[in-house]
Amino acid sequence: MGARTGQQYLDKLNAMTPELYVDGEKVTSKVAEHPAFRNNALTYAKLFDLQHDPAHRDVLTYESPATGDRVGMSFLVPRSEEDLKRRRAAFSVWAEYSNGFLGRTGDYMNSSLTALSAAKKFFSQADPVYGERIEKYYEMARENDLLATHTLIPPQVNRSVSGSQQGGGNLSAKVVEEREDGIVVRGARMLATIAPIADELLVFPSTVLRGTPEDAPYSYAFAVPNDAPGLKYFCRAGLDHGRSHFDEPLASRFEEMDAVVVFDDVFVPNERVFLLGHPELCNAWYSETGAGALMTHQVVTRTLAKTEFYLGLASEIAAAIGIGGFQHIQQDLSELISYVEIEKAVLRAAEADGKLSQDGVFLPKWEVLNAARNWYPTKVSPRLTEIIRKFSASGLMALPGEADFEAEGRPDIDTYLQSATLPAKDRARLFKLAFDASVSSFAGRESLYEYFFFGDPVRMAGAQVNAYPREALQERVRELLAREGR
Repeated sequence: MGARTGQQYLDKLNAMTPELYVDGEKVTSKVAEHPAFRNNALTYAKLFDLQHDPAHRDVLTYESPATGDRVGMSFLVPRSEEDLKRRRAAFSVWAEYSNGFLGRTGDYMNSSLTALSAAKKFFSQADPVYGERIEKYYEMARENDLLATHTLIPPQVNRSVSGSQQGGGNLSAKVVEEREDGIVVRGARMLATIAPIADELLVFPSTVLRGTPEDAPYSYAFAVPNDAPGLKYFCRAGLDHGRSHFDEPLASRFEEMDAVVVFDDVFVPNERVFLLGHPELCNAWYSETGAGALMTHQVVTRTLAKTEFYLGLASEIAAAIGIGGFQHIQQDLSELISYVEIEKAVLRAAEADGKLSQDGVFLPKWEVLNAARNWYPTKVSPRLTEIIRKFSASGLMALPGEADFEAEGRPDIDTYLQSATLPAKDRARLFKLAFDASVSSFAGRESLYEYFFFGDPVRMAGAQVNAYPREALQERVRELLAREGR
């Protein structure tokens, strides 16, 4: 079939029979028409349609090596720097359409599958059959243009103990039966973003296993259809309140539902099991396969688009209310410009300094991308919303709704809520966008999401320090200290 259209995606979504719980309601059919998921499903359908738009077709797709059909560019196994650039160009189209507010577009998990499909040496440490299975699964996902979500971590019950110890070992999802034809999984996992509107659930290692015998039942990697028997999703309360694009310009388009996943004795056939046991390999799942590098390449492309959006939004606000000439405003705009240019440089350096893996995959330089993924969540993302709040100030709280412009008080609104360059309605539209990008419940979820996107920032920082090659730099310091004279 190759790259799907938006309608094909929606038709398949409506034909599925998942078990979803949202706002006290059980949903098992016609997901794309449900108010809690409809708007986001329509946005994702637009992404699929862009693959067939003549303006983007050759950027977003390439010819499948198996069928000759056009398939998503995120499935391209990179063999050169040029291939990485082709992948980034495709990421950029989708990222700029959503201005970076969609964190789980298909190209994210596709990038993981692409790296895993070629990581033969990694899987051979356990059994070559696992590499063969995930390669076949990757090909199936590529040829059918499937949208996957994933889930990684155990429920947040008692953070002082490992997932295998919570609730007597019965809370976190684990393998409870190994059969000749597959495995049975029971328990829960967090946190599946876009779960209600996805085709597939990828259940990959959490990478925090201790390697003890007790961790064996929690050491696995597999995939299941989103409506597999026994699979349940418990969704958080929605942030899209059903208002217009005027009143909720971001939430009404880009609200990605998050869900806790419950496995009620879900059967996974062998062909969908990609690793079983081997906690040491589960801990190395992302680093040794190249999946982490290709996924982060996509993420930095997305966050660049998001940072560019905030620079544009801050500039629009400054122009609208006449504050662009103030030096403290220019200082903040300069900060945003620096973020944009640094992210561009990161992507270029990661691609230019990339290398072929043992499996012949051209991977972007991990140390560069790892620096970006540690820097953006803690240093950049919080400043984006802070600057918008600073520029907008009380304007974020003096916002009439769209309906107010049709009411009898319109003349007063037009008089007193105009801006230096915009009539009142256009000013309100701009500041509604600023509100949804910095203050609303949607903005709050976005901030939390970005901060913990790759996990606990403190643990990530520790991992970066421990992995970074610093010995040569320390030796330079020791040489200087030992140097006599000049």
